[in-house]
Amino acid sequence: MHHEVSILFHHLNALLLALLGEPPVGWRRAMGLEGEPGIWLPDHVIMASLVVVFVALLLLIARRRYSLDRPTTLQQVLELLLSGLRNLTEDVIGHGRGRDFVPFIAALTFFIFFSNFFGLIFFLQPPTANTSTTFALSLTAFLFYNIAGIRQQGPIGYAKQFMGPVWWLFPLMVPIEIISHLARVLSLALRLFGNIFGEHTATGMFLGILPFFVPAMMGLGIMGAIIQTFIFVMLTSVYVAGAVAEEH
Repeated sequence: MHHEVSILFHHLNALLLALLGEPPVGWRRAMGLEGEPGIWLPDHVIMASLVVVFVALLLLIARRRYSLDRPTTLQQVLELLLSGLRNLTEDVIGHGRGRDFVPFIAALTFFIFFSNFFGLIFFLQPPTANTSTTFALSLTAFLFYNIAGIRQQGPIGYAKQFMGPVWWLFPLMVPIEIISHLARVLSLALRLFGNIFGEHTATGMFLGILPFFVPAMMGLGIMGAIIQTFIFVMLTSVYVAGAVAEEH
């Protein structure tokens, strides 16, 4: 069943209200909560924080139980995932260079997948079904690959890729390249938001009518969470590859 907010929303905000009092106007404006007195945190912030805590605890448990002789199922799954991400970055970004970007790509993978997966738990909400979360992710990816390109090639070398193949085209190519790079932020954010929001809403409505289709819808939901995660990290890897490629 679809819920507008998660089960934690009212309880956590009531606790914060009791501890801290009424949130300041400036805080509510920054959180996008104008006209909503008594609310400290919007639901997508609570859910995103829960994802971070959940992933941190999951990795901490895996680290404490790490064993070369008798690996646990969780360890084997994580090793398989990290091996796949390492191969992905090596193939897309380049052999010998992709390994340096595995931590960032892995962080995106864990956060986006579990954020999407939260939409399958009826008392939680997927933070990626909110544009604030998806734009934060796309802006992070945008800043990361541009900073990586500047560090790899230097400010002048990196700026040259915006000027086109011949120098006299740069008045035309620079605005086009800037617009195309900024469009990546919009594309990454809206693609992830649209798919997760639409899937979460449709699933909630469908299960309200035909609840006996829960197993099938759960399977489709998990597949959708995986696919959307893969698309986001693949495109981010492609953007990183273009930024650090020396042939530019």
